[in-house]
Amino acid sequence: MNKKVAIFGSAFNPPSLGHKSVIDSLTHFDEVWLLPSIAHAWGKSMLAYDQRCALVDAFIADLGHAQVIRSRIEEQLHKPGESVTTYAVLEALSQRFPDYEFTFVLGPDNLFNFAKFYKAEEIVSRWSVLACPEKVKVRSTDIRNNLQKNLDVSHLTTPKVTKLLKNVTF
Repeated sequence: MNKKVAIFGSAFNPPSLGHKSVIDSLTHFDEVWLLPSIAHAWGKSMLAYDQRCALVDAFIADLGHAQVIRSRIEEQLHKPGESVTTYAVLEALSQRFPDYEFTFVLGPDNLFNFAKFYKAEEIVSRWSVLACPEKVKVRSTDIRNNLQKNLDVSHLTTPKVTKLLKNVTF
């Protein structure tokens, strides 16, 4: 039986309860791999990749789901000055794990932009794509805005992420 893996890529800038609500709806998968974007395809300004990975690791620890892990595939595929495409990620994962069945999970932001993805039609023809709305309407932007105003963010993300964010400047 093939392992069914959900691939959830996001900026995770920072991880929010909105991200958690998407992950909570993926419990029917054997594993959920979180992929923080190493370089945003459309030039979005983000915290440094290492900082976001630390936040994702704290987020995963708070979730307490053994099947949720952070993938390092983007680190392995990244070339300085270039973004890593979803197509490249899925292709590389399929080559490395030929017995796994991958489903690419889109949050609401990316659903409306999916046609702009590199090789979007080929992605849909080769892999499953799941658009998963957030059941909790909390955006990373909400967290960043609150932090810039020195407001509390504990109601917008998980405890360990909240603690780490006290030392982060957006």
